[in-house]
Amino acid sequence: MPINILMPALSPTMEKGNLAKWLKKEGDKVKSGDVIAEIETDKATMEVEAVDDGTLAKILVPAGTQDVPVNNIIAVLAGDGEDVKSASAGAASASPKAEAPKTAAPASAPSPSPAPKPSTPTPQAQPASAGNGARVFSSPLARRLAKDAGIDVARVNGSGPHGRVVAHDIAKAKSGGGMRAPVSGGASAPVGPSDQQIRALFKPENYEAVPHESIRKVIAQRLSAADRDIPQYYLTTDCDIGKLVAAREEINAAAPKDKDGKPVYKLSVNDFIIKALAIALQRVPDANVTWTDEAMLHHKVSDVSVAVSIPTGLITPIIRNAHLKSVSVISAEMKDLAARAKARKLKPDEYQGGSTAVSNLGMYGIKQFTAVINPPQSSILAVGVSEERAVVRGGKIEIANVMSVTLTCDHRAMDGALGAQLVSAFRLLIENPVMLVV
Repeated sequence: MPINILMPALSPTMEKGNLAKWLKKEGDKVKSGDVIAEIETDKATMEVEAVDDGTLAKILVPAGTQDVPVNNIIAVLAGDGEDVKSASAGAASASPKAEAPKTAAPASAPSPSPAPKPSTPTPQAQPASAGNGARVFSSPLARRLAKDAGIDVARVNGSGPHGRVVAHDIAKAKSGGGMRAPVSGGASAPVGPSDQQIRALFKPENYEAVPHESIRKVIAQRLSAADRDIPQYYLTTDCDIGKLVAAREEINAAAPKDKDGKPVYKLSVNDFIIKALAIALQRVPDANVTWTDEAMLHHKVSDVSVAVSIPTGLITPIIRNAHLKSVSVISAEMKDLAARAKARKLKPDEYQGGSTAVSNLGMYGIKQFTAVINPPQSSILAVGVSEERAVVRGGKIEIANVMSVTLTCDHRAMDGALGAQLVSAFRLLIENPVMLVV
């Protein structure tokens, strides 16, 4: 029996992916474990392996196709001893999931799917009202889960066939993602001018329209949801990092050399910041949490995400168990993660999760800023530049190396006093770096 090869879900939040390249062609023999294709997700490029032995009978989605929904059939594999031609012919009559997206949109509108007959309604595609007259198709399970969670199914973006809302979409909506703007007065709430309205403000010859990368779209969706759905507040403090700067210089000067005479490690201020925040979470455990609709998740370890700028946007690789690692180990891991992030070679578990994050713009000379929480995390620390400032000590004006940090907190997960405890714990540690090794 022919084996359908589906578009894999390479991460819990993945809904679509780009089929970048086929590494096998029709008629090629494949073995279980062979890499047959490369898939581009919103964050990385991943390899797809064959799970069975056989012959690649038919490729249904050509290389270069973008926005292929998860679980769509992308190819058909003929098992050992099966007739390849028969398997290939059978692929044409596959289920609707086998419908591959076209690489270019047609000039005319696509033909609508035939509506079910009144006498035989389709329970998997029962429509709901979106409040503006539009129909929203959803599965029975999705409707039940949405009702239990108090979510308006009409506001959920569907990832199923023809935009149908499925259980996965409700799970995503519960964590604050995949939601449309609320409706009011029978019409969708305004979310800004349309593409056509914006373009009409400029002469076509004066701009170039560059289509959004998948990662840029995901960043926009997640941060819009965070700003809309998470009540955020901000706590700013100044840290005197004179001791840290001196300790860093001393440690780097004493670093052992490799066979080429280069230092084995070169610590950055950001490496100490990651360590200090990780220990602060252990000292204020009630701030090391994640909010869900049904419970507060109290984390036992400090997994700290670090914002890394890449050509197509932003990604947040995670230093796992950062409270247990030395600053030199954190430094080595961070360099490796950042390099692979820029090459889009991170695995999903290397950038998904974490209870807090660090975003450092000090290297650009930014003195102070606020960062937007990356759901489902509950906080993010925005770090500014360290600079010499005049401070008053014992009634005298002195010069100190000061760094401003701002903690953004999810008010659902931690109140202001708790957030202030976390910031204070961080400041104590970063101002006294010897405490990072105790």
